[in-house]
Amino acid sequence: MNTAETLSVCGSAVPHDSARAQVLGAAPYIDDLAEVRGTLYAAPILSSHAHGRLKGVDSTAALALPGVRAVVLAADVPGDPVLAAFAGDEPVFPTDTVQYLGQVIGLVVADSVMLARRAAKLVTPDIEPLPAILTVPEALAASSFVLPPVCVKRGDADLALAQASHTLRGTLEVGGQEHFYLEGQIAYALPQEQQQWLIYSSTQHPGEVQHWVAHALGLDNHAVRVECRRLGGGFGGKETQAGHLAVWAAVAAHKVKHPVKLRLDRDDDFMVTGKRHPFSYDYTVGFDDNGRLCGLKLRMAAHCGFSADLSGPVADRAIFHADNAYCLQDVEITSYRCKLHTQSHTAFRGFGGPQGMIVTETILGDIARHLKLDPLAVRQCNLYNDEPGADGVARNTTHYGMAVEGNILQPLINRLALSAQYQQRRDAIAAWNASHPTLKRGLAITPVKFGISFTATLFNQAGALVHVYLDGSVQVNHGGVEMGQGLNTKVAQIVADELGVPLHRVLATASDTSKVPNASATAASAGTDLNGRAAQFAAAHVRNNLAAFVSGLDGVGAGAVRFQNGQVLTPKGSRRFDEVVKLAYANRIQLWSDGFYRTPKIHYDKTTLTGRPFYYFAYGAACTEVAIDTLTGENKVLRVDILHDVGRSINPAIDIGQIEGGFVQGMGWLTSEQLVWNERGLLTTHAPSTYKIPTAGDIPAHFRVELWGAPNTEDNVAGSKAVGEPPFMLAISVFEALRDAVAQARNDGRVVQLDAPATPEQLLRALTC
Repeated sequence: MNTAETLSVCGSAVPHDSARAQVLGAAPYIDDLAEVRGTLYAAPILSSHAHGRLKGVDSTAALALPGVRAVVLAADVPGDPVLAAFAGDEPVFPTDTVQYLGQVIGLVVADSVMLARRAAKLVTPDIEPLPAILTVPEALAASSFVLPPVCVKRGDADLALAQASHTLRGTLEVGGQEHFYLEGQIAYALPQEQQQWLIYSSTQHPGEVQHWVAHALGLDNHAVRVECRRLGGGFGGKETQAGHLAVWAAVAAHKVKHPVKLRLDRDDDFMVTGKRHPFSYDYTVGFDDNGRLCGLKLRMAAHCGFSADLSGPVADRAIFHADNAYCLQDVEITSYRCKLHTQSHTAFRGFGGPQGMIVTETILGDIARHLKLDPLAVRQCNLYNDEPGADGVARNTTHYGMAVEGNILQPLINRLALSAQYQQRRDAIAAWNASHPTLKRGLAITPVKFGISFTATLFNQAGALVHVYLDGSVQVNHGGVEMGQGLNTKVAQIVADELGVPLHRVLATASDTSKVPNASATAASAGTDLNGRAAQFAAAHVRNNLAAFVSGLDGVGAGAVRFQNGQVLTPKGSRRFDEVVKLAYANRIQLWSDGFYRTPKIHYDKTTLTGRPFYYFAYGAACTEVAIDTLTGENKVLRVDILHDVGRSINPAIDIGQIEGGFVQGMGWLTSEQLVWNERGLLTTHAPSTYKIPTAGDIPAHFRVELWGAPNTEDNVAGSKAVGEPPFMLAISVFEALRDAVAQARNDGRVVQLDAPATPEQLLRALTC
């Protein structure tokens, strides 16, 4: 393979491959595709009860409308009536029981979108209400779980707590988050010849959609082809739950014998789909006079909704990341996966990592205030390092048994604290707060240590195809999905460097299950790590074929043949890449290849949650300053400084954009994005009028992002590190800065009881309780 010294495209801040087309409105999404003649449109029939016995469905009024073609219910599913999710606990359409308010009972199919939606509201399900479990205390009391509880222990937490110089007890509630992708959930199902199907799905996981649709239609997987050129955002919300839309559309198309498109409007998207998992915590922590953790007992309760979906691995990753950047020597973590009669919550950027980290950051902030120490000093004394602890064991192994290697936490935090002028600003903020009775400021630095790999080890694999055409142009196809994150751009950069051709000669094409089978979801921040490496291997095979051919022409060793800047160079001379390709074709040399990659070194025991679930860690830290109005609870982020580890960046522009976007999305989770269910189980915040994501006005005037720059110590593609999820958790610094502002406003040394999101109401409550 080409070495780092010969790379010319990787490391360049080239524009996103679709940027120009998107600005011009020339980058089609699924709803923009030309529709096949005879296409019909579906709309969902929703449950109006959180829990109830479904006794029947009256569709008379809907079917009486001219242009309404059919009502599709559970009896119309030709294959398995249960979705092919791993837990097998979710029906395609409910048969006898509804389990959340907004559950899709069936579809109306009509000649137009608006007619289908109007008719769906005329369908009357007959539902006998049953008691609903809507809160974690109710679920725990009833032992209502989607999966069994999990407990991870290291050392003796009870003994450590009994011997600790100080202890604190506390609780924390952290809300969920709506994905709010710009392109809503959509699927377009087209029957093909001989019981074959083409599905256009806005999905992060085409292979799973293929499997789910085939399962519901009673077909083999090979009869279903799924294609996705791009998503208008996913963030995890289209990892499993895009599959529902595809299955529903396909079942409807099977019944009416026409292509069917199903696109949820924004309100229905809110009501139907799952969110980031809310979490409830209670904890007891022991620590010494310096704030170093001695023992921790932590209970996490994940609000899972009515089915398992991805709650198991999300809750597992929350356990894995409960340490964040800190050594937990004597610890006991118990995780409950609570079944509630709400939407089934699902993957969201960070995948449980944010919910694991935030409770530990909250604890460390409370310890600092209890001891009247600088929170940064408390955080630093708890960082992983190679120094031996009190038991003589080095503090560089996680509570699940993985060594923390390539640890740059201490130098990274030190550099950020210096460049952000942390200590000077902390002194200045204390002076400000002393002279301003109403407006108070807060400051916090929080780190991130995020493990990269799917915790489900089998998903850590990828395939790709590279085709070199007679004119020297190159096409690459891989199993990943482009959803705005720049995956295709990075993969094209990697292939261009491997073949030594200019970037404009490489084209990345749509994800397609008929090209790369069994592809993993584009998730877990591993899109480039997996698909980029597979594409690199495929390109290397073609390059090696060409090198062997040219070495024969020039009488040199294949290792002496170099590919660079569109030229093929040997000690005997040079040829243009396209000339070599034509000569190779004429000599019947293979000009295409596949590539396959599986992540090395990873392994862990799923029953004990111990081992090495991650290939490496990505690190980062953020310094955030905020201001709050103590009379109204209004707040504003004033300044953000970020230093983040992306290894050797393949594309600095894209990486910095991911860091900025991830941080702002995390800021929304912890400040303004509040999900509220009422006593009936109705999600009352189901539109932009009541659910508030950050806007341009929320971006701080000073927002500085710097890349750490050192290459990955593991053998990853181009020396890079994943960048999709880790920056999200840098926004915990916003939450901790708000808690710091509240503490300085109260100035009473007590623990700050602030739940997330830190809305003005929550801040006022924290200021007064």
